[in-house]
Amino acid sequence: MAISVKDISAASQKWADRAAGASSEFQANAVAAADKWRSNTAAAGGNWQAGVTQGGVKERYTRGVQQAGASGKFARRLSEVGSGRYSQGVSGAQQDWATGFQPYHATLSGLSLPPRRPRGDAGNYERVRAVGTALHARRLAQLGTS
Repeated sequence: MAISVKDISAASQKWADRAAGASSEFQANAVAAADKWRSNTAAAGGNWQAGVTQGGVKERYTRGVQQAGASGKFARRLSEVGSGRYSQGVSGAQQDWATGFQPYHATLSGLSLPPRRPRGDAGNYERVRAVGTALHARRLAQLGTS
């Protein structure tokens, strides 16, 4: 005997109607769950490591990307909601960006570079190396590793 289920269009309409009206509930519950998210996510480090290193992960990831394609849902959702959410997200993230970039800004501000050499001189790469080395060291320090 077949299972009786609602028509897919009716079910999707019900989902959209109910989900659209739940934004305040989502916000309250998401904010309340922030500490639980942090502790559970931090505790799952071993599971994450095991998941990304087990056999076939690269192939499954690649197949998933190929299956999704570039012109399907990804492109459609970008055109439908992406630009509005992008500008709103950028506006809302300005202080977070400044806070996150501040340690790197301080590193760059305190950096003394070797003198500039004539155009095309290989010695100019030492300037690039100094920046890269300093930023990499700052990143590792931020992560608490060496």
